[in-house]
Amino acid sequence: MGLAEAADPPVFGSGAGVVVNTSNATSCTWDGVQELDDEVWKPAASYAFRGRSNETQGPGNIDRDIMHMVRRLSVTEKIGQMTQVQVGLLLDCNGELNETAVKHWINTWKIGSFLESPGNHNGRYSWYSPQKFSELTDAVQRIALENGPKIPVLWGLDSVRGANYVKGATIFPAGIATAATFDADHAFAAGRVASKDSRAAGTHWAFAPVLDIAVNKLWSRTYENFGEDPFLSAQMGRASVQGYQGDYKSDRTRVAACLKHFIGYGYPFDGSDRANRHIAAHELLEYYVPPFRAAIEAGSATAMESYGVVNGEAIMLSHYYLTQLLRKQLGFEGMLVTDWGEINSQATLYRTAKNVEEATKLALQQTSVDMSMVADDASFGQTMLDLVANGTLSEERLDESVARVLQLKKDLGLFTDPFADPQLATTVGSLQDVNAARDAVRESVTLLKNENNVLPLKVNDKVLFVGPTLDSTRLMGGGWNVHWQGPSNEDGDAVYQGFGDTILRGVRQVTGKAPKYMQGVDIDGEALIDIDNVVRAASKADKVVVGLGEHTYAENGGNIGQLLLPEKHIELVSAIANQTNTPVVVVLVQGRPRGLGTIAQNAAAILNAYLPGAYGGLPIAELLYGHVSPSGRLPTTYPATEAQASATIWQSSYGEYAPQWAFGYGLGYSNITYSNVTLSHSDLQMGAPVTVSVTVTNHGPHVQKEVVQLYTHQQYRMGYAPELFRLRGFTKVNLNVGASETVSFVLTAEEMAFWDRKLRRRIEPAPVTVAINPFIQKDISAVVQLRGDPGYVLEEADY
Repeated sequence: MGLAEAADPPVFGSGAGVVVNTSNATSCTWDGVQELDDEVWKPAASYAFRGRSNETQGPGNIDRDIMHMVRRLSVTEKIGQMTQVQVGLLLDCNGELNETAVKHWINTWKIGSFLESPGNHNGRYSWYSPQKFSELTDAVQRIALENGPKIPVLWGLDSVRGANYVKGATIFPAGIATAATFDADHAFAAGRVASKDSRAAGTHWAFAPVLDIAVNKLWSRTYENFGEDPFLSAQMGRASVQGYQGDYKSDRTRVAACLKHFIGYGYPFDGSDRANRHIAAHELLEYYVPPFRAAIEAGSATAMESYGVVNGEAIMLSHYYLTQLLRKQLGFEGMLVTDWGEINSQATLYRTAKNVEEATKLALQQTSVDMSMVADDASFGQTMLDLVANGTLSEERLDESVARVLQLKKDLGLFTDPFADPQLATTVGSLQDVNAARDAVRESVTLLKNENNVLPLKVNDKVLFVGPTLDSTRLMGGGWNVHWQGPSNEDGDAVYQGFGDTILRGVRQVTGKAPKYMQGVDIDGEALIDIDNVVRAASKADKVVVGLGEHTYAENGGNIGQLLLPEKHIELVSAIANQTNTPVVVVLVQGRPRGLGTIAQNAAAILNAYLPGAYGGLPIAELLYGHVSPSGRLPTTYPATEAQASATIWQSSYGEYAPQWAFGYGLGYSNITYSNVTLSHSDLQMGAPVTVSVTVTNHGPHVQKEVVQLYTHQQYRMGYAPELFRLRGFTKVNLNVGASETVSFVLTAEEMAFWDRKLRRRIEPAPVTVAINPFIQKDISAVVQLRGDPGYVLEEADY
C-alpha cells in the first residue's frame, strides 16, 4: 500500500459548517432555523454507579494486537487515524446526516475521529437528545465499520460541566464554582455524570477537565477552570479525572478524560483569549504544572495542548513543552491532541511558521502530538501525505502516534462495541444527577458580605426581586451550555424544554408564593428599565434582591477591556440604595470576578453564585432564605481595582495584597470560631512530617458546613521572594449548633520545596508561619522551623 495522494474530494460545503453532497439529488428544504428536539423520555429517578476509587487506570504500554494493526495500515490510513474533523462536515443542507459525506471522509481520508455536537454546526436541532445524538453517531460508526480501514471512530465532545451538549443532561456548576465548594467530591460527581451522559449520546472522549491556573481575571475562560491556586486545582483535577474516566477500560459508562490546556494558558498578558503569556520556566513548574501532574497521576488517558505562545514560543511546536516536560518529566503516556486548528494557526494566526506545511512538519518532528484537531478540512491529511512521500517524516513517527490512538480505542471498548448503549439514555436527566448538581451549588455559592445579618431572608419578608439573572436559566449556565457560546437570545430559556430552573422559580418553591419581580436592567447594561417604578416598589419592600452578572460567552466571545460591571448595573443598585431605606442584597451570576464599583458599599449583602448551571435556581433560593447556610469560599482573588486583575494568593509577600476579597474568603450564617492550634513538632524536615491541629466550633444559630484551610508563609527564602501564602490543605466539616471538631492536617517539608531558576526543586530552611483561614480568622497560626540542606535537590528539570 503506497503513498499515493488521496484523490481530489468531491465538493462538500454550503455555508459555514453545513455540508452538501452536490451529486446528491436531495433538495434543500430547511430554512436553517434550528428546531427543538421533540424527543421525550422519563428519566430514571436513580441508578447504580461505581463510586470514587483510589485505584488508577491509565494509559501505558501498547498491546501486541494493536501494534499488529498499526503495521497492517497504509500510510493514508495511519494519517487518517491521526486526524479529527468536526461533525458539521457530515451534515447536509437540511441539517441531517449526509451519508455520502461520511463515506467520503472515511474512504478518501480514512478519518479516525470526529468531534462536536451537530447543534453547534447547523444541525437540525438546537440541543440534541441522547436518542437523536446517538442515532447520528451510531450511523457514522456503521459506515466506518463497513468502509475505509473498517476501524470504529472516536468521538470527542466538550462535556466540560456535565454533558452540556446533550439535551436533558444535567448541567453542573462551572469549574470555578465547583472549586468554590472546596470539596473534590463535587468535581468527581460532575465528571461521572458527564461521562455517563456523553456515552449515552455515542461519544467516548470528553475534552475535560480544564486545568489552567486562572491568573488574569479578565480572561474569558476563568470560569472553566478550578481557580488560581495550584493545590486546589490539583485536588479538583485529580477527582475530576477519576469521575470522567474511572475504570474506563472496563466500565462502558466512562469516557477518556483530557487534561487541558497544556500549558500556561491562564495568564494572558492583556487578559484577552490566546494572548501571549510571560511565565518564567521555574514559575511555570511551581504554579502551573501541579494540576496537570495530578491529572496524569490520576491516569488521564489524553491531553490537549494549549492555544498560543508562552514567552513567545509556540506551544504547538515546542519540543520542551510537549515532549520534554509533558512526556519525559511528568511521565504522560497517553494520546496528545491539538486544540482546534492549532497546527494550521501557526502559519495563519501566530506567524510561527512560514506555511501550513512547515507548521505540520515542525509539530510532528519536534513534539509528541498524536492527533490534529484540524477540524474544518482535509489539509492535515494532504500535507502529511506529502511530508511522508518526500521523506521529511518517517512512517515510524506515524506508527508511534497511531498506536496510541488505536490503544485508546481499544481501552474504551470500541473494537468490541462502538455503539451507544440505549439504556444509558434512560438515566440522562435523572433526579439523582440533578440533586448532585444542586448539592454542588449549595456548597459553592459564596457569601461575601452580610451587613447587619440582612440574610437570610424570612418567608414573611416583603421582598422585591430585580435584575436579569434572577429570571433566566441560560444566564446561570453561561458558555459551554447547550451551545459553545451558550443559548442565543433567540433560543432563550425555551431551548431547555424544562430541564432547568431559575432563581425566581426556586423562590416560589421555597416560599410557596409568587415573587414580585421587575427586570430593572438588561444583562448587557445598555439601559435601565422602568427605573422609577423599580425605586418606588423598592421603597415599599422590606428587602430588595438584585440579580446581576454577565451574558453567556466562551473564548474570544468573552473578551472584555475592563473588569468593572456595566455601568447601568451599578446605577441600578445605586438608585435603590440611595433613594430608599431598603436593604439591598446582590446576587452575582458571573464567570469571573467582575468589578463592583459602588455596589460593594451600597449593597448590604453580596452573594457570588458564579455560573451555577441550569439547576442553580432552587439552591440559590434555599441559601437566600436560610434553608442552607453558605459554605462556598473564593477560589480566586476578587480584585478591588483593574490593576489587581492578576493578583493571586501566591504572589510575592512584599507586594501589596489588598483585594476586594481574598482567595479563600467566604462567610456563613453561623458564628464559627477556631482555637487551639497545635503542632506535633517544632521542626519540619524531610521524612518527618508535622501534624497541624485546630479546633473548630459552631456557636450557631445555623448548622454550618465549614471549610478549614491550611496555609503556609515562609518568613524568608534566601535569594527568592517567598509567597504571601500557599494553600497546603483543606477539608470541609459539618457542624451542628454547639458542636466542636478537631481537624488535623499533615504538613511535609517536601511540599515546602520550591523551584529555582536553575530548575531545581529544593528547600531553603527558615521559620514558616502555619495559618488557618488567615483572611477570615485572624491570628489563628503557629510557627514551625523548616530545616533542610539547601544544596539537596529533590527534583531537577531540563529545559
